[in-house]
Parts: sequence; structure tokens; C-alpha cells
Amino acid sequence: MPVSKELLDEVALSEEEYQLIVERLGREPNHIELGLFGSLWSEHCGYKHSKPLLKMFPSQGRQVLVGPGEENAGVVDIGDGLCLVMKMESHNHPSAVEPYQGAATGVGGIVRDIFTMGARPIALLNSLRFGPLSQARNRYLFSGVVGGIAGYGNCLGIPDVAGEIFFDESYSENPLVNAMGVGIAHKERLVKARASGPGNLLMLVGADTGRDGLHGASGLASRTFEAGKELRSAVQVGNPFLEKLLLEACLELAQSDWVVALQDLGAAGLASASVESAARGGCGIDLDVLKVPRREQGMTPYEVMLSESQERMLVVVRRGYEEKVKALFQRWDLRSDVIGQVTDDGLARVREGERMVAEVPVGLLTDPPLYRPKARKPAWLRRVQALDLKDMPDLSPQEGNDVLLRLLASPNIASKHWVYRQYDHQVQDNTVVTPGEDAAILRIKGTGKGIALTADGNGRYCYLDPYQGGSIAVAEAARNLVCAGAQPLALTDCLNFGNPEKKDVYYQLKECIRGMARACRALKVPVLSGNVSLYNETRGQAIYPTPVVGMVGLLEDVTKHCTSAFKGEGDLVFLLGGAEIEPEAALAGSEYLELRSGRVCGRPQIDLQLEKRVQRCCLEAIRSGIIRSAHDCSDGGLAVALAESAIAGGLGFWGGRWWGQGQRNDVALFGEGQSRIVVSTSPEDAPRLRALAGAEQVPLQELGRVQGQHFIIEGLIDLPLAQLARAWWGGLEEALKSDH
Repeated sequence: MPVSKELLDEVALSEEEYQLIVERLGREPNHIELGLFGSLWSEHCGYKHSKPLLKMFPSQGRQVLVGPGEENAGVVDIGDGLCLVMKMESHNHPSAVEPYQGAATGVGGIVRDIFTMGARPIALLNSLRFGPLSQARNRYLFSGVVGGIAGYGNCLGIPDVAGEIFFDESYSENPLVNAMGVGIAHKERLVKARASGPGNLLMLVGADTGRDGLHGASGLASRTFEAGKELRSAVQVGNPFLEKLLLEACLELAQSDWVVALQDLGAAGLASASVESAARGGCGIDLDVLKVPRREQGMTPYEVMLSESQERMLVVVRRGYEEKVKALFQRWDLRSDVIGQVTDDGLARVREGERMVAEVPVGLLTDPPLYRPKARKPAWLRRVQALDLKDMPDLSPQEGNDVLLRLLASPNIASKHWVYRQYDHQVQDNTVVTPGEDAAILRIKGTGKGIALTADGNGRYCYLDPYQGGSIAVAEAARNLVCAGAQPLALTDCLNFGNPEKKDVYYQLKECIRGMARACRALKVPVLSGNVSLYNETRGQAIYPTPVVGMVGLLEDVTKHCTSAFKGEGDLVFLLGGAEIEPEAALAGSEYLELRSGRVCGRPQIDLQLEKRVQRCCLEAIRSGIIRSAHDCSDGGLAVALAESAIAGGLGFWGGRWWGQGQRNDVALFGEGQSRIVVSTSPEDAPRLRALAGAEQVPLQELGRVQGQHFIIEGLIDLPLAQLARAWWGGLEEALKSDH
């Protein structure tokens, strides 16, 4: 073979893929061309194992303006001539190597995906996973990632309004850092990333190009970690102040008719930005690397093309307008250089002055082989799904207080205010409901509308049953929006999995997507955009399969939003939804089961038809003013949901023996059965709630009432509200002090 295996490993190409390149190209690629193929055929850019599966997602809808794969981000219509632009991306592997810069540049990348389309970024969300905080390295990664997100987002002046954090041993070697961006634009002002018009110019704007981020797409994001391998050169370094200038300049430019397209330089840098823009527009490109400004001496064409230096944009400028565009960028203290032009021959040409250093058909670079490996249900799945509660003693009445306090203090359940107080979530003055609720709410200025935002996913459920777990991820995200009073509109996702070349991991990926697609269809929520992050694996140990769902919802009247906090003394508290499911399914993958027995086992379930009715009923009750609070019942089960509503409202709760009916105490209190919402209403409105639930065929159970400053469930729990609040507010910070 003309190239060494070491060289192919460097660009993450197999020997079979190399032979396919030679066959299609009709010759051996040179070193630069091989680098282009390695990056654009990488899993990160080419979606070799996931593209066929992603076709299962529904992506059409009356309000969908731009769907998955069409542009840098998805777009949904919200009326009044406005649209939302949304996207989620991962920066998992860089954050495992350099947590601060890995997370910071993840934020920078997702922000560029938004303003590239002419949309002003109005919100950031994040979904984070780490190993247990009892381990010093996990505390270092956690603090570094949070610092990176805060440091970059705060400098940009974009509020970080919602998200989730989960801790589990499976993420110790591979933390997950998923960032979501949301922007708003006028529909007629959307900008595409499609290079077109032969003779139009390619202009590079922003930071000078360095050697940071080399092989980020092919080496770092498209293969598993190797022990002892030095990867720091593959991690980018961010400059949020430069990105802020770039953001404002590009938004100003988007208002003109001087540009054909905007494309950010992210994974695979200039190679990906230029080639993918040409592919979308059905044209070719011709660029000269000598015209690319550099911050390091002696850079080769290979390094210039594949560098992932941050804060750079590729602008396709209409010929004749280049001086106006250059002047605009100069007013923002930004350097801009014409580096090439659009051609009509479908070739990607790279020159170094007069010397041609690469010449490859664009269509060949953007057409990697797609793999459909045989999916095999893991042999171990039957074992971990087995859960027989006859072998596990029930919770005794004497244990109720202690278990509830321990659950509230668990880092997976406890307040995340230590994290979000580091984020500026009020900047831009749009935030109506701040972090800590089921969903954040932002007002849309100039209208009476609001949007609700959330990010959700549970790797434990997907580990135990990928199909059901995928469905639950979508359902819970939608339920969070409904609890805020919003109609779910659309979602973006980030699919985090191990090595897809392994049959059991591919099974998890396929089944999770199938389950998500099923829930999307049932709840009528289309998928607009997303990201697939594979090879989250170290020394043969994969993370839990973790699909993260970022979802947006619309409130026609932002004043009619709802929160989880109990509102008034004497209000009645109900459980809306829920159904009789077997106790083993209720405790499957629950925080209680892991706390109590150290096990993650069982088989979670969801009835999507019931879920649909529950969400419709809750949303109608909020819009009609029937209920005063609504809170999704999820991690920690019913007792935790009730306690969180009490803590949020500063009001106690008294509950009678509602848990009876032959249920085990632990199942009734801490089971995590789906399709359940804790709601409160005034006694006067309770008959209306009962009538609505009856009409929607939704189970409704009275749990108790809001009263006093104690949290009481007769016979099982009796605690001062202040004690619950201390456990919940301080749990995460106590865990961060851990030194064992």
C-alpha cells in the first residue's frame, strides 16, 4: 500500500476507505488530499454510521422552514414574521482533554452556527455528564467545563438559561459536553451556507489561522481515546471578545445584499467550510492558502486547510461588493481577506500561489461510504433488565425521612444553582423564568409571545432499554415545556454513543433513534437539526447511550406561563397522569434504586398515548387558569417532585395515605414512572380540573394540600421544610468538597 497504516490512523481512514478513494479518484491522493478526505469522511463530518438511521426522524411540519442537514441549523416559524434558529453540538472529547477550552470553544461553535444564518443568538443551553464527584479528576473536569461555558457565554452577552447535569461512573473517562444555541431572525432575512455564482469571491474573516485543532474532526471526535496519546494539539483555543465582534459584524452584513452565503469554520476548518458550502450550492471552489492570514510561521497548506482555529468565518461575497464588505469588517476591527472564488466545474482546488496542491471533485469529498453494520442486542441486556423486587426489602416507614433527604442532596437531583449562578442568564433582558425550573421562558420582544426551552436525556434508561429510553427522552423534554405552559414546537438533538463499529453499540444507537422517532411522531414534534457524537469510549469501556433532546415550545401569551412552585396556602395538590405499571418498571434505572442498592437495572416503560393525553390536559389547564403550579415527575419520583415544588414555593405540604392501594412504599414515593405531573389548584378550581381530566381520559389523583412549613406524607415522611431545602440547595456543593 502506498501510504502507511500510521498515516491512515492519523487521518482516521481505514485501508478499505483508502482503496475506495483511489478507485473513485482514479489515482493516489497526495498528502493534502488525503487530509481532506480524512476530515470530510470522518464520522464527525460524514456521519458514516448514523446517516441512514437519522432518516427515521420526522422532520416535516407546518412550521418547519429549514430541516436537518439543509443548513448550519434548523429553523421553525413562530409567527409575526419571525423564526427560531436552533442547533445542538457536542464538544465531548476536547473537554476531556482541556475542560475549560473544550467547553468554551463548544459554546463558540454553536453560537457561530446560529448567527451564520443571520439570526441573533438569544439563549444558550447545555447538557453535561461527568463521573462521580468523589473522584478528584471528575471534580476538575466539572469545574473546568462550567468555567469554560461561563467564561465564553458571559463575554458574548448571551444568556445561559437552561440545561441539565448528571453524574455516573460511565462518564468518568468521557465527560459529555453538549451545547445548544437558539437565535431569532426575520424569516426573509435568513442567510444560507450555499456557495453559488461562478466568480463570486471567498473571503476569510476573523482570527488568524494557527495550528490549534489539527485533526480535531478526524482524530479527536471520530475515534476512541487511546491511553497515553497526546491530544492537546487537537483542542482549540477560544477568544470570546473576537467572537462578539464577529457576531455583530456578520449580523450587520446579513442585512445587506452583498453576500451569497456565510459559513463558520468549525470541525475540519477551512476544508469543511469551503467544500461543504460548495456541495450545498452545487459548484466548485478555487482557493489560495498563501492568502490565508496566519499567526504561526512555516505553516504548510495541509495545516492551513485543516486547522480548527476558532472565531473564523467564510463569506461568499458577490463580486464587485468586496470592498464594501471589507470596509464593514474594518469598522468592527476585523481582518478580512479574499482567498479564492466560486467556480462552476464542481472541483475543490487548493493552490499555494501558482502551485496546485490539491484538486478533488467536491462531490467525492462529501460522499463518504455509509455503514450499516449488523445490530446485535447485547447478551448482557437480559441480565441488567432483570429486577425482582421480592429480593429487595421495601422501604420501612422509619427510613422515609432519611432516604428523601439523601435523594434531595444527590448531585443528580440537588439544585444546580452552584453552576447557573456562574452564568449570566438575565443579559438581553428577555428571561422570564430563570434556570432551575422544568423549562426556561424568554419573551419575544415586540410581541406578546414567549418561548420555553429545555434540554433532557437519561442515559440510564437508554442503557436498560434503548428503544424505551429514546422515547422517554423526547417525552420528558416535551413534558417540561408543557409544564411551563408552552406548546412543543420542534427539537434538536445530540446523540452520544460509544464505538458504532461494535454491534452492541450500533444496536443501542439504532434502537434509541427508533424510539425517539416514535415519540416525535406521537407527540408531533419534528426534528430540525442535531449532532451525532460517537466513539465516546476509553479502553473498551463505552459511556451509557445518551441521546440528549433540546426542545423549544411556544407561548402565545407569555404572561400565561406556569412554574413548579406551590403558590398558596390551602391549594389542593394532584397527580395528573400516571398509570398502573409493574413496580419493577417504576423503579427501573431510578435514582432511588442506585442509592439504595448500588444497581442500575430494570426495564423502564412509557405509554405514549397516555403521555399525549397528559400533556394536552396539562397545557389546557394552564391556559384556562385552572392550575397554579405544574412540575414534571422525573428523577427521584413523586416524593422528590412534591418536595421540589414545596421548596420552590417556600410552602409546606401535607399528604394523606394516597400511596396505599397495595403499592410498595418505595415504588409510591420514589418510583420514576412516566407521564406524571404534580399540579396544584385552588379548591374552587378543583372541580374544573377533575372535569378536564375526565374529558381527556387522564388519571387524576388527589395527593394532599399546600400548608404550613412542614413536609408530611402520613406514616412515611415528616420533616421541616427548611431541612429539605438545606439538603436540596447544598447537595451539589457538599459533593464538590468531597476528598475521599
